[in-house]
Amino acid sequence: MRRFRPHTWYRADPKPRARQLRRDPTPAERKLWYEFLSSHQEKFTRQKPLGHYIADFYCAHRRLAIELDGDSHFTDDGRRHDEKRTASPALDGIRIIRFANSDVMAHFEAVCGCIEEALKVNQS
Repeated sequence: MRRFRPHTWYRADPKPRARQLRRDPTPAERKLWYEFLSSHQEKFTRQKPLGHYIADFYCAHRRLAIELDGDSHFTDDGRRHDEKRTASPALDGIRIIRFANSDVMAHFEAVCGCIEEALKVNQS
């Protein structure tokens, strides 16, 4: 009897996908980047590959990743996928904060305030 391993998705190089995501941001990603993060005193990068995980925004100095979640993240499968990605060894020591796309659009100032607080917590 042959045993088969369950199929796992593996992307050898996430850089091409990260470039594609940078070229085509969601409206919430565009708003957060152009109205807050791109001019922030801390340096942020967009769609940063961390191992096989691609963070929407990443501040290397503070080891802080920001994820903006669309509707697909709120299903059971989406939550399981997020938990699996977040448990990646490449993310050890990196703090991840999540916001719904709808929160970025409707409560922008509050989201920016939460990011500022997270940056203070991660001060070296």
